[in-house]
Amino acid sequence: MKARVHVMLKNGVLDPQGAAVLHALGTLGFEGVNGVRQGKVIELDLSETSRDKAEASVTDMCEKLLANTVIESYRVEIL
Repeated sequence: MKARVHVMLKNGVLDPQGAAVLHALGTLGFEGVNGVRQGKVIELDLSETSRDKAEASVTDMCEKLLANTVIESYRVEIL
């Protein structure tokens, strides 16, 4: 079973990478981009066969390691 975790900075948390991408897009001539938020995607290949157990396990991984829950939010997809 595969899982995908989307991790993003929470709203209100400064995103310097997003600001750098926004600036770079402007210098390359891309207009109309009003904001950029950059995050990360983590894909996991799991041996678990139960969808519920896999989601619980990945959520636990996020809470303990994959996301800094103080400043980041995450969303788990079981594929």
